[in-house]
Parts: sequence; structure tokens; C-alpha cells
Amino acid sequence: MSQRASSATAPAPDRRLWLLLVSAIVLLLDRLTKLWVSARIPEGDAIVVIRHVFRITHVCNPGAAFSMFTESARPELTRWILTGFSLVAAAIVLFVILRFGRRLTPTTIALALILGGTIGNVWDRLRFGLVTDFLEVHIVHYHWPDFNVADSAIVVGGILLVLDALRSSSEPSKAAKS
Repeated sequence: MSQRASSATAPAPDRRLWLLLVSAIVLLLDRLTKLWVSARIPEGDAIVVIRHVFRITHVCNPGAAFSMFTESARPELTRWILTGFSLVAAAIVLFVILRFGRRLTPTTIALALILGGTIGNVWDRLRFGLVTDFLEVHIVHYHWPDFNVADSAIVVGGILLVLDALRSSSEPSKAAKS
């Protein structure tokens, strides 16, 4: 049997550890940036990076992404519901990565980003009862709610999932046209 034939039948290397490393890097970056902001910027203050466009702030968010549920009548209940939902989501994503993450694909990378981001925000909710947000963006007259590295990883992961699903759903139609 030739070298080429044996390498063609060999199983692909298992990439699950690389995916978990991506999640760990997201978590580490999220923790380090939140610690830096908490140590350097008083709550409610900001550092202007690009005037009228981008600031590094220090906002404590007891709600969900984009400050949803911040004005809840029962904030403690909201906190535990959000924490519980996030823990279940993280467990499901981890299961999917461990079960199907043998290859690096846009979907598995997206799941790794989502896992790291979810754990980053759950960490804050469990430890502090709220999430530290610090990236503030203004586009013309629109003010994007403050967010953090974990939120960014979750959103980028979600976009990757959608793009991969759209790419995958368009591939059969391309094959049918050939």
C-alpha cells in the first residue's frame, strides 16, 4: 500500500482541543479586559478612543445582551433565569463540540466562540450578579448599547453559524444546476 493511499484513508486529526482552546482564549480575553476596565475606569466614566464614534466605558449591566431586562420588576429572578439559561446553553454547545467537533469548520469555530462568550458572561453573573460592559459605539445618531468581548464572541459566532447555514443550503442548488 502506498503512502498516498494510507493517508487518504487515515482519519482526520481530532480538533476538539483546538476548539476548546478557542473558547478558553475568548474567556481569558473577556476576563482580562473586564478586570482592566474595572481597575482603570470608574463605573460610569469613559475613555474616548474616537470622538463621537467609540469609547471604552465602565457599565454594570444586570440584564441580558444589549441591556435587555435591565428594568425588570424582579431583578434577582431575572439574574437567575439568565444564568440558568446561559448554563444550559453552554452545556448544550459544549456537548455539540465534544460530539461533532472533530473537524475545524465554520460551525465548530462559531460554537467555540459562543461557548467562550457564554461562559465569560455567566462568570460575571455568578460572581458579581451583573455583567461588566465597556465597549460603546456610536454610528451617526445611533448609540449601540455597551457590550464586551464575550458579547462580541457570541455575536460573531452567531453570524458565522448563519453564514455557514446559508452557504450550506446554497451548495445543493449549485450542484443541481451543474
